Amino acid sequence: MPSIFAYQSSEVDWCESNYQHWELVAKFYNTFSNVTFFIFGPLMMFLMHPYVQKRSRYIYVTFILFTVVGLFSMYFPMTLSFLGQMLDEIAILWLLASGHSIWMPRCYFPAFLGENRPQYICLVITATVVSTFLSFLTPMINAYALNSIALHIVAQEYKKTSNKELRRLIEVTMVSWAFAFNSWISDCWLCSFWQWINFSYLYSIWHVLISITFPYGIVIMAMVDATYEMPDKTLKVCYWPRDTWPMGLPYVEISDDNKSC
Repeated sequence: MPSIFAYQSSEVDWCESNYQHWELVAKFYNTFSNVTFFIFGPLMMFLMHPYVQKRSRYIYVTFILFTVVGLFSMYFPMTLSFLGQMLDEIAILWLLASGHSIWMPRCYFPAFLGENRPQYICLVITATVVSTFLSFLTPMINAYALNSIALHIVAQEYKKTSNKELRRLIEVTMVSWAFAFNSWISDCWLCSFWQWINFSYLYSIWHVLISITFPYGIVIMAMVDATYEMPDKTLKVCYWPRDTWPMGLPYVEISDDNKSC
């Protein structure tokens, strides 16, 4: 058995050719497409600062974990090592766990917890620790499982809300996620076709799209959370760099009235 640190010790490989542009980087475009994580993570931390100050400073952990995911998602395709694969998938697992702990509406808590958030956080941490160890047993199913978490909550809130901004955010997020997911699946299952047309970079597109989808997901959960936890506050969705642009990086401004951005 090769060392878990060794190049290509993972069973996972993507459609992009190996060592095509640099002998130290197995998947060149797949590796450097993760640069968007290092841009959007700190930028969202800055843009969401006023909201974080009024809601919870633990939200900073989520943004830090998002940047860590980008780091490990860069290391994994660079080396194709088993260690890189595990670090990448475990970082995503803990990122999702942090989001669940902070923003999961109390009405979705298991009945035996009532609406006790500290106990729910303990449950999430316990489940995440167990899943972390189990992920080493069946690493191939991790990616599929990670992509299915939390979708049911978003669907439920979309049905319940009459907030047009929130509905638009959810719609844009689901479209973006669908394109990202299709890029990932296409890279896995239609590799021979993409190689035939000399365009084997679908997984790089996945990285870019999912790094854009994440900030939208954060803002969705902040908006949903506010209806339950901050009913006396008004959250206004804004977009960086300008609200007038048809697409941008979403964030929220928080106030006690209906003041716009």
